[in-house]
Amino acid sequence: MAMSINANNNEAEGVWEFKLVGEVDISNAHYFKTQLETALAEKKQNIRIDLSELNYIDSTGLGVVIGCYGQIKKEGLSVKLVDPKPNVKKLLTISGFDKVLL
Repeated sequence: MAMSINANNNEAEGVWEFKLVGEVDISNAHYFKTQLETALAEKKQNIRIDLSELNYIDSTGLGVVIGCYGQIKKEGLSVKLVDPKPNVKKLLTISGFDKVLL
């Protein structure tokens, strides 16, 4: 399955909102990373990633999120993941990143 990303700069809340749809894996994680980098180059602000329509994420996709978290944390900003499906939440819990990103 393919992935699509809906990105929105929510000026009122000072946050980039990303909605991931489909699957993030090794075949498309670079596109996700590019979208995050482009947004942050345009305006550095907090990031919220809606996972409600994300069916699957592999370790490459998770690596993109973690890399973004590490980069944005240095700026004093945050990355939050919201509304993950049970299988995605399980991966976050197993990796320990649920405590940091949810």
